[in-house]
Amino acid sequence: MEVVGLDIGFGFTKATNGKNSTIFKSVYGEAQEISFSDTSLNPASREEHLHVEVEGKPWFVGPLAERQSAKRFFTLDQKEFVSGYSKILAMAALAPMVEQQDPVKLVVGLPIVHYKSHMKELAGILSGQHRVALIGPNGKREETVVRIAQVKVVPQPMGALLNLMLGNAGEIVNKRFATEKVGIIDIGFKTTDFTILDRTRYSERGSHSLESGISTAFSIIAEKLKEESGINVELYRLIDPVEQGFIKIRGKKFDLSKIRDGAFAKLAQAIANESNKLWADDWDLEAIVVAGGGGALLAPVLKPLLQGSVMTPETDGDPRLANVYGFCKYGKHLWTRGPAKAEAQAAPAA
Repeated sequence: MEVVGLDIGFGFTKATNGKNSTIFKSVYGEAQEISFSDTSLNPASREEHLHVEVEGKPWFVGPLAERQSAKRFFTLDQKEFVSGYSKILAMAALAPMVEQQDPVKLVVGLPIVHYKSHMKELAGILSGQHRVALIGPNGKREETVVRIAQVKVVPQPMGALLNLMLGNAGEIVNKRFATEKVGIIDIGFKTTDFTILDRTRYSERGSHSLESGISTAFSIIAEKLKEESGINVELYRLIDPVEQGFIKIRGKKFDLSKIRDGAFAKLAQAIANESNKLWADDWDLEAIVVAGGGGALLAPVLKPLLQGSVMTPETDGDPRLANVYGFCKYGKHLWTRGPAKAEAQAAPAA
């Protein structure tokens, strides 16, 4: 049995089994024959060449779709994302990671605002057996079956706290987070999730989603670029330029640093205002954890605006993987340690 944490986000799809992890942009496109393929000068990583067939339909996923697909698919609509995108992106992440026919138990997150309405649908889409083929840069085809035996859907922001609280085998290693009242702000691409875990118990009253994430800042940047260049840059193609602070369009370099900093400051203020209002009565919060890929970007400007003791989780490598590491550890806590373990009584309720 394999336990995997999966986060199918609007910006990026992430997964880990605790040993291997993957992350790629949540964009896919129609696959087509590539007449010339030579990676000797710059070998492609697994994430850079995701050519998959899911239930007999071929797709390019992530960077390969950006580079090669004439028609690409990207959305910020949650209903469309779950029904039309989640299976393709999930299989592209899982197929290279799990052994054929090895039963997979999956923990996956959903934004709080969409949790109740899409929890059962997402679990149904991902459960069962899925025929997948992986096609390498040389055209070599590897067929497999991804067999998902069980799906546990949890509110998205729980992942970051679970990652801090649990060890790699699913054991409780940091009792502070199992015994204190903690707020989590998980800043994603489209949404920002707020939740409170009071001694690991989920608080409905203290949980909420703001329909603003990093894409909100990206939209401001894209509008400014359109004014200056006449080009409508897709939001997912702004991810690397925003981090670098500049973009080249038709050979001309556009400085993004000032507009980026202004957009980030505006978004951080909106998130802080929402947090301070939502948790006005929760003066007994021991800590506020700022998590997610967007959290890593906004933390410097967001921290001074929040009311309380603020921390950002330290992760080995990419901070965007914090949630899936937490999901994977939680899955091991649930399914490999057994309910008879004493500390299992402290497992978060969802």
